[in-house]
Amino acid sequence: MTKIIGIDDAGRGPVLGPMVMAGVLIDQKDEIKLLRLDVKDSKQLFPNKRKKIAKELTKFPHHLELTDPKEIDKLMTSGTNLNTIEALKMSMIINKLMQDQTQKVKIIVDCPSTNIKTWTETLREFIIKKQLVELACEHKADENYPVVSAASILAKVRRDQEIQDIKNKINISIGSGYPSDPLTKEFLRNHGEHFVDKNIIRTQWATWKNIIKGKSQKRLF
Repeated sequence: MTKIIGIDDAGRGPVLGPMVMAGVLIDQKDEIKLLRLDVKDSKQLFPNKRKKIAKELTKFPHHLELTDPKEIDKLMTSGTNLNTIEALKMSMIINKLMQDQTQKVKIIVDCPSTNIKTWTETLREFIIKKQLVELACEHKADENYPVVSAASILAKVRRDQEIQDIKNKINISIGSGYPSDPLTKEFLRNHGEHFVDKNIIRTQWATWKNIIKGKSQKRLF
């Protein structure tokens, strides 16, 4: 019986909060179960429906990896780019879900890089049971494969919860955490310096660097 692992991320681009990776392991015959749950790319589902589906998806073997802002900053400062960070974290999911596998498993990943071939080889380097892995990295895999859609839902629901936890903890509106969000930019301008050491802000992001640069110039003049 063919087994499939689907992997996707949520929170790659935001300047606030963690990046979340999720992987789901199913038997190929169970794809029909995912379709009956109305599994889709998480961006195509309303939050309440995502949460409802996510609860059902946790009945399948799955694993999540969270990378907080401090770890992202540390890795990027040491010269590890975001694509490689994703490959490393996705391999951790694969290695976890492959622990008890003795037969070949097809792994489908929503590829974060424009260079699919190079990124696939980077990911493969980190996989322990290479001989048991049939690896397929594709763009829009979260739209084209139910198992990857399932992973995208688990990742998105967890990412949303992490952002809500931050809001509850600091009791300040931070928006979605994305650089284009006016509420997020307002939070960074007005409160960022107070929370910069609280493992909330990705300080290696240009959004944060530009805000700090702008404030420094204002103080200078």
